[in-house]
Amino acid sequence: MHRLDTIELFVKLLSFKSITPEDDGALTFIRDYLDDFSAEWVNKVNVKNLFLYKKFGEGPHLCFAGHVDVVPPGDGWQSDPFVPKYEDGYIYARGAQDMKSGVAAFVQACKEAKNFKGTLSVLLTSDEEGEARHGTIEVLKHLKEKDFLPDYAIVAEPTCENVFGDAIKIGRRGSINGVIEKIGRQGHAAYPEKALNPIHKVAQVLPHIAGVDLDDGDEFFAPSKFVITDIRAGMEVTNVTPGKLKMMFNVRNNTKTDKAKIEAFVDRYFKDMNYILTLAQSATPFLTQKDSKIVKTITGAIESVTGVDPKYSTAGGTSDARFLAEYGIDVVEFGVRNDTIHAPNERTTPEEVEGLKKVFDEVISCF
Repeated sequence: MHRLDTIELFVKLLSFKSITPEDDGALTFIRDYLDDFSAEWVNKVNVKNLFLYKKFGEGPHLCFAGHVDVVPPGDGWQSDPFVPKYEDGYIYARGAQDMKSGVAAFVQACKEAKNFKGTLSVLLTSDEEGEARHGTIEVLKHLKEKDFLPDYAIVAEPTCENVFGDAIKIGRRGSINGVIEKIGRQGHAAYPEKALNPIHKVAQVLPHIAGVDLDDGDEFFAPSKFVITDIRAGMEVTNVTPGKLKMMFNVRNNTKTDKAKIEAFVDRYFKDMNYILTLAQSATPFLTQKDSKIVKTITGAIESVTGVDPKYSTAGGTSDARFLAEYGIDVVEFGVRNDTIHAPNERTTPEEVEGLKKVFDEVISCF
């Protein structure tokens, strides 16, 4: 396929209406664009996943990973979210920051790569913004079966905060969702002594659990916080006390807190009550050590291209980097500024996209 420049490629990718789990042809286009890379499809249910690779030599396997799917545009746009618009120095479209900028940058860097000491690969999915059950994780299972897992990976999610180049994510917090059901005894509000009101019981412990830090965090991670997200009970009447209360919470946990620690924390305050606790871990925390080759290489590349000394961060939600880390792959995340993702009029600048591509060029040449 005819080679585009980085911004032409970026604009082309933005034009695909690839709302999760659809790719709208974006993955086929990328396969055709990287026509000197071997291609493997790992499709599951209604999700398309594409793995592309090229072996240059016998050295390490470096993978660039990301997603082409985007969240629905929603309301409040000043232009068509799937017709990229350039105005006032910005390119506007859904996916401009999250994360077609990153995809365009690393696809172009791989397209132009001439010399590399090992294997370059690209892992793309159309199932990241949804439940992520049939996307990156399925490709990694496939690669493990083939004994072809990458040694290192870069996920090009938007990571920068104030200026391009100021932050790399070298880890992510996990996410544990919890439900506490406090069992009481329903009764008439006029006879509280004949009932057991679970609201009154839970109200006594709320000051001890709501918003409490479960650990002190560390150099890279904020403390794991017990965040209550929903409390409900009763029948929306004033003369009946409820028989049960349901409380939901979330803990974005670092490496110091796990499900067992949360169970012990809850039991400390609920042990004298009749309660049921259910926990589900949707993401596991990970940290790539700062002396890892991938961390040192991309840090040097960012400094070389931007003149900015990036900080190491683990802030934010979850990403597909967690799946790579679970397979023992040293993974980092780096991309454009993150200030309009999932919002109306999502935007980024051509300079950031081109700068990101130059960083990836530098990584490839120095790795």
